[in-house]
Amino acid sequence: MTRQNVLISGASQGLGAELARLFAARGYGLALSGRDKDRLDSIAAELRKHTDVLAITADLRERAQGYHLVESALAHFGHLDMLINNASTLGGSPMPQLLSLDDQVFRQVLEVNLVAPLALIKGIVPSMQRRGSGTVVNITSDAAVQAYAGWGAYGSSKAALEHLSRILSEELADTGVRVRLVDPGNMNTQMHADAEPGVDLSTLPHPRSVAPKIIGFLERSSEPFARYEVNLGAAV
Repeated sequence: MTRQNVLISGASQGLGAELARLFAARGYGLALSGRDKDRLDSIAAELRKHTDVLAITADLRERAQGYHLVESALAHFGHLDMLINNASTLGGSPMPQLLSLDDQVFRQVLEVNLVAPLALIKGIVPSMQRRGSGTVVNITSDAAVQAYAGWGAYGSSKAALEHLSRILSEELADTGVRVRLVDPGNMNTQMHADAEPGVDLSTLPHPRSVAPKIIGFLERSSEPFARYEVNLGAAV
């Protein structure tokens, strides 16, 4: 049986790293990207004990780095069965309200959370279409559907990513390429700590307890499109 391969962006820490650990345990080949080279190299070294890992430091706001990531992953593995667009940014900490939001910061948030995922999709999905199978997973948030003061840049980018995902699924109908939106819910992560400085996050779940639920959903879900909320434990 041909080994399956997955590309995960934002894999140097948090949810991305925990998903990578679980996919490695399942024998997937891993293409991992992140901006923190030391963290990424550490994760890669850990997981190479279990599977083939390609780790590429990349700032996905730089389109050339995104192209290099895709080209390198496809050249290394030959094919990718899954793309997980996990990398995200908040746009400052503490996060400003919309009337105080700097235009350049807003553009940077959109570049990372919306434009970069589409660039990776455009680079990888054609090869999935040729093989007649593949899965695109876009990590979203309840901030995409709920209005939270101060979360304007992040929430807007995730709302746009959600609609992009639905349109993508329509355009990929009958190709064998599936699209998934996954809302992991609130977690005890550095990103959440940056979003709400000083707030006690100790009662929130750690990504290592959330990742298995996401993997379980991805393994049992067969619909062309689905949106999964971890907190609800069901696709919606």
